[in-house]
Amino acid sequence: MHPMPQLLPFLKQLRLSGILDSLEVRNRQAVENKLSYTDFLALLIEDEVARREQHRFAQRQRRAGCNAQKTLETFDFTFNPGINQTQIMDVATCRFIEENAPVLIVGPCGTGKSHLAQALGHLAVRRGRDTFFTTHAKLLSQLSSARALGGYERKLMQLAKVELLIIDDYGLKPMRPGQDEDFHDVIVERYERRSTVLTSNLDFSEWGEAFYN
Repeated sequence: MHPMPQLLPFLKQLRLSGILDSLEVRNRQAVENKLSYTDFLALLIEDEVARREQHRFAQRQRRAGCNAQKTLETFDFTFNPGINQTQIMDVATCRFIEENAPVLIVGPCGTGKSHLAQALGHLAVRRGRDTFFTTHAKLLSQLSSARALGGYERKLMQLAKVELLIIDDYGLKPMRPGQDEDFHDVIVERYERRSTVLTSNLDFSEWGEAFYN
């Protein structure tokens, strides 16, 4: 009896779909190349590891919420000569995540701030870092909704734990009463514990004006 049909249900039960998907191909390769049993097994294990890593990558990418087109590879450095490409490439190493350091991207509208921020998000995802991209307005709305439903602390902890939080368009609209405190909570929970990327059209001297108090 050919063992393949007998193996399939066991592989499904053990959730070894990486092996399941490539078993017939690898078996044929093993026969044709006269591989040893251990070499054959090694190939199957490599397939399973690759499948699981791809699955984890897809999950991180989905959770991150970054625009698939906003990568560093697609960013046009020539359209804005004022951008320091050397500095950007240094930040692109993602060392700042290991150091739990913040990154602030400030400049007028249309200078590529959001694109660069999301590009950093993609790079972080590729490096296995849990990432979450949102706008300042959406973040405040989510926190307000969580508070109304009694889930504020849980939402705050979720935001505090994510390895890289990217907040786009800080201060685009002034914060309403209570929102400034919610935003302050997020920053305090993450300070020196996790990395946060902030983009803003406001000059640094104007950042305080976004707060209600």
